Amino acid sequence: MTTHPNRHELLAHMLRDLRVQAGLTQTDVASRLGKPQSYVSKYEGGERRLDFIELSDLCKALNTSLSGFVKAFEGHS
Repeated sequence: MTTHPNRHELLAHMLRDLRVQAGLTQTDVASRLGKPQSYVSKYEGGERRLDFIELSDLCKALNTSLSGFVKAFEGHS
């Protein structure tokens, strides 16, 4: 059972916070992923959902472990 009303919103918020804490712009992250800036903007804004592979790649681009990110997400949801 989830304690957060919208887990997709939580995921987007956590990814944005992680990017900001890393001192990166959306353009920086997009460049690391080989994607346009709009890709980052859309998942941070909740317009786009990420699949597992994309989330894994994103964690690498943000210099964090996927397992650590998942644990943090589970702690919030």
